[in-house]
Amino acid sequence: MLDWWLPENVSTYGQEIDWLFHLIYYITGVTFILVFGTMLAFIVMYRDRPGRKARYTHGNTTLEIVWTVVPALILVILTLLSVPAWSKIKMTMPETDFAVQVTAKQFNWQVTYPGPDGKFGTADDKTLLDEMHVPVNKIVRVHLRSQDVIHSFFVPQFRMKQDAVPGREIRQWFEATKPGKYELPCAELCGFGHSGMRGWIYVHTADEYAKWAAENLTAAAAPAAEATPAAKNEAPGKAEPKKEGKAKK
Repeated sequence: MLDWWLPENVSTYGQEIDWLFHLIYYITGVTFILVFGTMLAFIVMYRDRPGRKARYTHGNTTLEIVWTVVPALILVILTLLSVPAWSKIKMTMPETDFAVQVTAKQFNWQVTYPGPDGKFGTADDKTLLDEMHVPVNKIVRVHLRSQDVIHSFFVPQFRMKQDAVPGREIRQWFEATKPGKYELPCAELCGFGHSGMRGWIYVHTADEYAKWAAENLTAAAAPAAEATPAAKNEAPGKAEPKKEGKAKK
């Protein structure tokens, strides 16, 4: 197999993508060898030699039909073979309680987690820059948007690539099967700083993610929840001097 020259697959649907990739590679590889071999044979067979005159040939209609029909059939077969994988990855959205919102902009990835209310666009959201943290073996739903131009959300190890288009929210999903740190580059030329637009996806074990979330997501909302009691404790202290002042008068 050709797995050695591809990035490591850590996605549940990566094997289906790799199988199609290898099939297409073998077909094009065999075609290249046949065409190149035929060309070399013709170069030798029909080379210029003393006393040999060139002659005109009209061609072979049967041969022309064959090399037109055969590639067309190959493309049809490849399309039929790719339908199951395409439907699974692009046309369905598995149920999950884990969702993140990714907003692409020149030249960063903004990753937003919903707060305790489970909704995006509210005050308790938590936004990170150029980094995403997810648990392993967990279906992650990505709500992908663009703030300015077309970008492309690409994680080679996940076998996932999806354009982010201005004015649209596109949903994509993945399920990572191995903890690690994976690069998230932009795969669409998006401006002068395109080459530097990259982030990182950190895939944690369940325990490690729970610890990270407690320190970075739920902990961030704690001060806001405690603000009202603190204010109540502080208010009487400020009122004390006023009462004492009145007593002196």
